Amino acid sequence: MTQRGRYIAFEGWEASGKSTQAQLLAKRLDAVLTREPGGTDLGERIRELLLGDGPPPTERAEALLFAADRAQHLAEVVEPCLAAGRDVITDRSYGSTLAYQGYGRGQSVEELMNLAEWSSGGLLPDKVILLTVEAELADKRLGPQRDRMESENVAFARRVIDGFIQLASEDSRRWVIIDGVGSVEEVAERVNAVVEAR
Repeated sequence: MTQRGRYIAFEGWEASGKSTQAQLLAKRLDAVLTREPGGTDLGERIRELLLGDGPPPTERAEALLFAADRAQHLAEVVEPCLAAGRDVITDRSYGSTLAYQGYGRGQSVEELMNLAEWSSGGLLPDKVILLTVEAELADKRLGPQRDRMESENVAFARRVIDGFIQLASEDSRRWVIIDGVGSVEEVAERVNAVVEAR
C-alpha cells in the first residue's frame, strides 16, 4: 500500500518570500509544486479574473471565486498526487481566504472557514508555513508592477498580516510562523528545520 504524501502550504502577505521558499522546498523534497489561485487550466482563468485588470469582483464573489479555484485544484492536482504518495507543496491555501477575505475584507472568518472546508471536501494542508515580513518591507520588495491584491493599501496589508498571525496562534498544531526577513538561504534553512522537525 502506497504511503500518502504530505501536503504543505506556504502562506503570507505579498512579497513575503513564500513563492521562492515553496519552490526551494518542492525541489528539495522532489515534491509536486502548485499554487492557489491557479494550478489547473480552470484555476489559471480564475486567477486572471481575481488578480488581473478586468472588472473587480464584489467581496462575496471574490471569496467564491477563490473557493471554486480551490475545489478544482484539490480534485485535479492535490488529492491524486497525495494518494499516489507524492508530497505536494502549495503556494497559498485556505489560510489566504481567511486572512484576505476575512481579516482583510471584514467578512466572517467562521463563514469563510465553512466555505473552505466545503470547497476542499475537508482536505486541508498537513502543515502551513507562514512567512512573516512587515507591511512596509513587503511594499518595498513589490516594486511598481502589481496585481490587484498587491495594489491594496498598507492598512489592508496590516490587517491581513495580523489575521495570518491570529490564525497561526489559534492552530499551532498545523501552523508554524517563520521570520521571512533575511537572505533566501537563511529563510530556507529555517523552513527546512521546521519540515525536518515535524
